Amino acid sequence: MRFRVFIAAAALAAFGLAATASAGDWSKGAVLEARAVLPADTFAPGPPSGAFITPANGRTPPFASQPVQGMSAVLPAEPGSFWVMEDNGYGAKANSSDFLLRVYHVTPSFETAKGGPGTVSVGAFIQLADPDHKIPWPIVNATGDRPLTGADFDIESFRKAPDGSLWFGDEFGPFLVHTSDKGKVLEAPIPLAGVKSPDNPTLAAGEAPTLASSKGFEGMAISKNGRFLYPMLEGALLADADQNRRLINEFSLRKGKYTGRQWAYRMEAPGNSIGDFTLLSGQRFLVIERDQNQGATAVFKRIFLVDLHDVGADGFLVKHPVADLMNIADPATISLPARPGDIGLGTTYTMPFQTIESVLPLANHRLLVINDNNYPFSAGRNPGLPDDDEFVILRPAK
Repeated sequence: MRFRVFIAAAALAAFGLAATASAGDWSKGAVLEARAVLPADTFAPGPPSGAFITPANGRTPPFASQPVQGMSAVLPAEPGSFWVMEDNGYGAKANSSDFLLRVYHVTPSFETAKGGPGTVSVGAFIQLADPDHKIPWPIVNATGDRPLTGADFDIESFRKAPDGSLWFGDEFGPFLVHTSDKGKVLEAPIPLAGVKSPDNPTLAAGEAPTLASSKGFEGMAISKNGRFLYPMLEGALLADADQNRRLINEFSLRKGKYTGRQWAYRMEAPGNSIGDFTLLSGQRFLVIERDQNQGATAVFKRIFLVDLHDVGADGFLVKHPVADLMNIADPATISLPARPGDIGLGTTYTMPFQTIESVLPLANHRLLVINDNNYPFSAGRNPGLPDDDEFVILRPAK
């Protein structure tokens, strides 16, 4: 079978970065402007998936096809639509070999104070694959088009380069994975010198990892001029005396290598994780920082702004709070009605999800935020029910 790309050409031509002049004044809090929900039980064409996981939240695997879940990054498509990237699938290398790595085209029909259906339609997708054998180690699907799976890479972020190619940030290596706009791997995955997780396929026998599992590249921004990537580690290096430190490295797209420039971001707590790292404007970036909790125990889910030119005397980037995702005003009660057992809906809307991993600046200081629902495992909105994917647009309170 020939390598196929499920993607509209016109939509691909519009696949680029959103621009906004500033973050706006969020000092009075965030307001829910719009919301759309993609049901947890949403599936796309493909082979059965989930054979290596156990039942959770009323869902019994294996599934007949590929679940559309694990949304960990977002970029704009044509006006009104977006490209969302799935991560490795079921949370581990050992259980995700039948989950295909894809980027989906989605179109939310938002509900606002004026009404609207609040739904999300799923269309075309890009399938990541290595038909030219650029990956120098064994992969799950070793024949044919060699489609990549969640046992090959744990992609958590992606960006579009000026030449139209795509760059993905992976946690297993951590690696940078470079593909064409059609998802075909163009070169061998690029490692970060001196950093290896236990899942790195090049880890030699007896070699000690320097990074914990699932703590590789989480967020990854691209510079305004498109010349540099800024992959950010989700976890601290194991040998780092300060376990609150998360490193951001600069990678030159022109030279195809790291520049050696590095920045440090300080977490509010050592157990917190990064959700996303994305360009706002100039040298200013947005960071999602979150705790590991969900549901009634979720406390810390926030967006901060940092400027690479603004480094404190302690050597860390200065953080400026933008939005508290556990305290969003919903005066028009866009988030209602609620199902029995739902939490965090009503005049105060919250995102009590374990993982919130996508933020995209929109016009007029607004932000699109999407949770990663970890289907079928996460149940932050309603105990015992798998989380939906919620697409929300926030604006600063006036």
